[in-house]
Amino acid sequence: MSKTQWSNAQTTDAVLFDGRDDGIAIITINRPETRNCLSLEVREGLRVAWERFENNDALRIAILTGSGEKAFCAGGDLKEMVETGMTVPPRDMFPLPYDTVELSKPTIAAVNGVAFAGGWMIAQACDLCVASHTAKFAVTEVKVGRSSPWASPLIHMIPQRIMMEILLTGKPISAQRAYEIGLVNRLAEPEALLNTALELAAEILEGAPLSVQAARETVMLSTEMGRSAALQAARHASVYCYNSEDAQEGPTAFSEKRQPQWKGR
Repeated sequence: MSKTQWSNAQTTDAVLFDGRDDGIAIITINRPETRNCLSLEVREGLRVAWERFENNDALRIAILTGSGEKAFCAGGDLKEMVETGMTVPPRDMFPLPYDTVELSKPTIAAVNGVAFAGGWMIAQACDLCVASHTAKFAVTEVKVGRSSPWASPLIHMIPQRIMMEILLTGKPISAQRAYEIGLVNRLAEPEALLNTALELAAEILEGAPLSVQAARETVMLSTEMGRSAALQAARHASVYCYNSEDAQEGPTAFSEKRQPQWKGR
């Protein structure tokens, strides 16, 4: 199937996918009765949803959220772990953006309730995070005898001693606390959560597509490399953007006092 043949909006049983005309995809974990835990059907649904988002050129940014008011995602399916006698999870068990799932476009987590363990993991994996004032975050693995190697990138998001306390105690933190330590970008009242995430997405969509892509790559390169190597790699990542038609359209539109018409090339 070609990149432009996906239907605009479809629903799967466990994960809802809405590809909007404004370039935003909304992906919703739809198992509120199990607190949107990462069961096999949810994992498979997320894998398909992320693939659809990446392969649709009309979609430029995705918002990941959960159904219901209580949970964004309560983590892995503990019943499944018991039934299978799971030890070390398979490397590709969870569909994580930019990790086990290859994505080239930005993502926003809209956390509507508890984001515990694997729920924190998938929110952390997204580029940005908007949270309801009623949301709670926790890395609870120490409470159930599991481990959280996926949490290692947190050291680039929050201070070391705060990370240490969160992982060692397994205790939840409030959305306000998550905002204060830099885990969350914006807070919203529960009823305004999705609109707040959509507003953030719309602000990003105002930028030229190739510029947004280069900006995201610059952030990630800066996170993963030392200063000199990051500068060199970021310059290389920006060449395509500088040589694009949009790089000429932006200054022209500014000089002509009009909105730019981005082509993404």
